[in-house]
Amino acid sequence: MLLNIIAPFGVVLVALLVCMACIIRIRSLRRKDYGKWRRVGETFVLVVVILFAASLGAGAAFNAVASQYFFSRHAAPGKLYDAGGYKMHLYCTGEGSPTVVLDAGLGNDSLIWANVQPELSKITQVCSYDRAGFGWSEARPEPRDAQRLNDELHGLLSAAGVTGPIVLMGHSISGLYLRDYATRYPQNLSGLVFVDGSTPLQDERFPAEIQLMEKQEIVELRKLEWLSVLGLRRAMGGCAPEEGFSKSAAKLIAEDQCRTSVLAAAAQEFSSVQQSGDETIHTGPFGDLPILIFSQDLEQPATPGISVEAGKSVSKTWNEMQEDLKKLSARSRRIIAKGSSHFVQIDRVSLLNGEVTTFIRQIRGELPEPTDYGSTKVE
Repeated sequence: MLLNIIAPFGVVLVALLVCMACIIRIRSLRRKDYGKWRRVGETFVLVVVILFAASLGAGAAFNAVASQYFFSRHAAPGKLYDAGGYKMHLYCTGEGSPTVVLDAGLGNDSLIWANVQPELSKITQVCSYDRAGFGWSEARPEPRDAQRLNDELHGLLSAAGVTGPIVLMGHSISGLYLRDYATRYPQNLSGLVFVDGSTPLQDERFPAEIQLMEKQEIVELRKLEWLSVLGLRRAMGGCAPEEGFSKSAAKLIAEDQCRTSVLAAAAQEFSSVQQSGDETIHTGPFGDLPILIFSQDLEQPATPGISVEAGKSVSKTWNEMQEDLKKLSARSRRIIAKGSSHFVQIDRVSLLNGEVTTFIRQIRGELPEPTDYGSTKVE
């Protein structure tokens, strides 16, 4: 990604210019008719500036080199296809129909499904992909709203010859993207799987305290972006391997989180979440399209930094929104994954893999349809 190279190069260049200017000034002080203490004091300050600039430049250079070196040794597991003039990464494994297409949540890429894709590939074809700016897919300009993202996904699947039937499975913010895709590209769509999926304009239903935190999130993403550029995120342990994955997948996921392009892409999508909500608020229902809904366990500890009252309100509202997802189809079911956080595909991967396997076999007609459509179960 150019952004991963250009931004650090800019930091290094500025650091060099600052260091050169300071060195020139230090040398010129010898010729100035200043008092001893002024020369000493100014020299000390300039040396501190040199050390600071050199540290930032070195950190940026090291992070860029380390990241480029790591990903140069780890080629994309799938293939890169031209989709609208940009390269996009699609990784397909297994054989069979329908094809399960995996869509990650905000800030994650196809690697977040590392514990899911191998298992589901035992019964059917499974394709995970990277949205623009994530993983191995090239970044694209804003806005990054649901309609644009799904036009790109549809183009990618067409370029790869994945014409259907397909089952879309999405985590978190991808809950919005699934609804848009099902509305505009219903042809050959066999089902939807929501993994603790977001709902349109959900922030408007949260208490003011949470809405304020959500508005500050874009600032935090931009801050992380610069911490990554300067190499400070790596220095603070931000590139440490993720838990719950194989050694190779864990390191890849962690390294990806230290790339400037990934944080920039996340900020782009987050900035477009209102637009995505406006585009999807009136989507559905989808008739009798099979839908499977996984939700986190809301009995888990509240998010740090919010009040008890706000935490209870968020849990209640999130549960209501997850229940509302069942209204998208007459053939929907909801499963609350006991003990799971927002990342059901990590915390309760065996449950998810087992239920989705059954879901696929039911769509094929290999197993009888459920008798509990419209239900919510805790498992």
